[in-house]
Amino acid sequence: MIAGGPVELLLGVNAEGKSLEEVATPLTAVEASKGCCWKDSCIGHAGPRTAAPLTRTDPRGHSRAMEIDELTPAELQVWQAFPRGTEVDFRTAPGEEATAGSTWGPERTLRAEVLRTLLLNGPRTAGETAVLKVTGARITGRLDLQYATVDCPVHLWACYFEEEVDLYGAQLRRLSLGVSVLPSLHATSLRLDDSLRMTLCRVRGPVRLAGARITGAVFLDRARIGEPAQESDDAPAPPGTPAPPAPNRRREDVLQLNGAVIEDHLSARGLTVHGTFRVHGTSIAGTLDLDEARLDCPAGTALRGTRLAVGSDLKARYLTANGELCLKGAAIAGTLDLSDSRLDNPTDTTLHASTLSVGADLHAMRLVSNGRINLRGARIPGQLNFAHASLANPGGMALRASSLVAGELWFREARPIRGTVSLRRAQLDLLHITPATWPDEVRLDGLTYTTLAPHEPAERRLALLWRDKDGHIPFSYEQLTTAYRRIGDDGAARTVQLAKQRRHRSTLPPYARLWGYVQDAAVGYGFRPVRAAAWLFSLLLIGTLAYTAEHPRALKPDEAPAFNALVYTLDLLLPIIDFGQESAYTPTGTGFQWLAYALIITGWVLATTIAAGVTRTISRQ
Repeated sequence: MIAGGPVELLLGVNAEGKSLEEVATPLTAVEASKGCCWKDSCIGHAGPRTAAPLTRTDPRGHSRAMEIDELTPAELQVWQAFPRGTEVDFRTAPGEEATAGSTWGPERTLRAEVLRTLLLNGPRTAGETAVLKVTGARITGRLDLQYATVDCPVHLWACYFEEEVDLYGAQLRRLSLGVSVLPSLHATSLRLDDSLRMTLCRVRGPVRLAGARITGAVFLDRARIGEPAQESDDAPAPPGTPAPPAPNRRREDVLQLNGAVIEDHLSARGLTVHGTFRVHGTSIAGTLDLDEARLDCPAGTALRGTRLAVGSDLKARYLTANGELCLKGAAIAGTLDLSDSRLDNPTDTTLHASTLSVGADLHAMRLVSNGRINLRGARIPGQLNFAHASLANPGGMALRASSLVAGELWFREARPIRGTVSLRRAQLDLLHITPATWPDEVRLDGLTYTTLAPHEPAERRLALLWRDKDGHIPFSYEQLTTAYRRIGDDGAARTVQLAKQRRHRSTLPPYARLWGYVQDAAVGYGFRPVRAAAWLFSLLLIGTLAYTAEHPRALKPDEAPAFNALVYTLDLLLPIIDFGQESAYTPTGTGFQWLAYALIITGWVLATTIAAGVTRTISRQ
């Protein structure tokens, strides 16, 4: 074998100026059988290319050549395996986790500077693909690949990193850090020609991938990013002592993908994030999968996805979020699925999705939301489905969906909503909700819908309109009337119109309300014509019986027609029409005279109210 340091290897001479061919030692039988010659690399027989020099940095920050004999046995093993892409597995048992990596000894410890040199200028073997493939190692020092271009895949699986991995501005082919433990990852503006895999990773600090461009997919399944907020257990400070800073409950953006471009899927099933998951302005060509994820940022923003763009579906089934989910202005080409999820942010917003655009449906079946859901101005051409859901924000807004445009809004078998619901100016083709689901306070001004389901008696639907915080909203009554007429229930439509007049009456001054009571009692504002007939028949019967018992006196006995009590009473009741009885006879006695006056006045009132009601009905139709 050849003796000498890396510089001599590169120059092809030894320290005395002699060629390496002159000082080469004979090969052993084993080396000869492996095809090794003096031209091969001295490290691992990497092939017909000389080894690149190793460099290391001294405490003063100066780089110097690292001698081959400075590599530890573990590092030498990785160096030898790299040119052929062979995996080096340091685990002592299958499935061993890296959480105890701080206790691992030198037999499985690698220096980050060695890995850096290997990636940037490591040996190559003709006809082989170099791959850094290490499993179960402890990596000391800071792996610094800022602005580096690495042309081989990097697989550091189930490894324990003592310091941050810095990939700022780097360009890599593929990166796998699955099942590893890291203090943090700085990969802002990273460029990846393939996928990023961090499945089952444990990262105590932030993962920065802002502005990254990843050609393949990103895998964060069952990873854990950040650490739970710790409440202070210290004893109270003495009086006059400045109070310490409050615990950082909001914490930083621990998972940053803002502005990133992912040209495939982002899979984060079972992901746990303690802090803010930031995907502001992120573009994901495929599916964003957050099924069974846990986003924990109490009193803060758990997911910041303003202007997020997803080319397929956003799956967040069985998601648990403690904090706000912000999808303001997001565009999701497929379906947004929040079914069976739980969102907690009491007295604040759980889901902020104003101006959200969804290409298909928004599923929220069996969703539990403790806080405000904001869907103002959202566009959902398919279903917005809250079936079996529980929405609660007592004393505040439980659902704000003003200016919402959706195909169908479903609350089938949902629990009674606690908190205010605002559907002002919303446009729906179908609204499916039972009267029992509505909360005590609503805001429905401008709400339009084509179909209202399930079919309920008008009396049950009308109670809701009295609970509108904006007071009397005539449009709400007209919209309900139209819905009943569309399905052919004219009786329910008339009931709604009568309720509208009664509600309007409550807003009038006293003298106008009095006339309204008269119209209501007489003919139900024209919507109860049978009531007018009942009044007419009753008065006719009373007058007929009274004047049969006591005939009125004829004014001109010789010219008066024969008296008829029924016709005489009709002549008193019906204005304009003259049967000749009223002008020919006059009641005798004060009581009968007042009865005649009452019949005349009542007749005019009935005629006026009937005319007003008929006119109102005709003009409405």
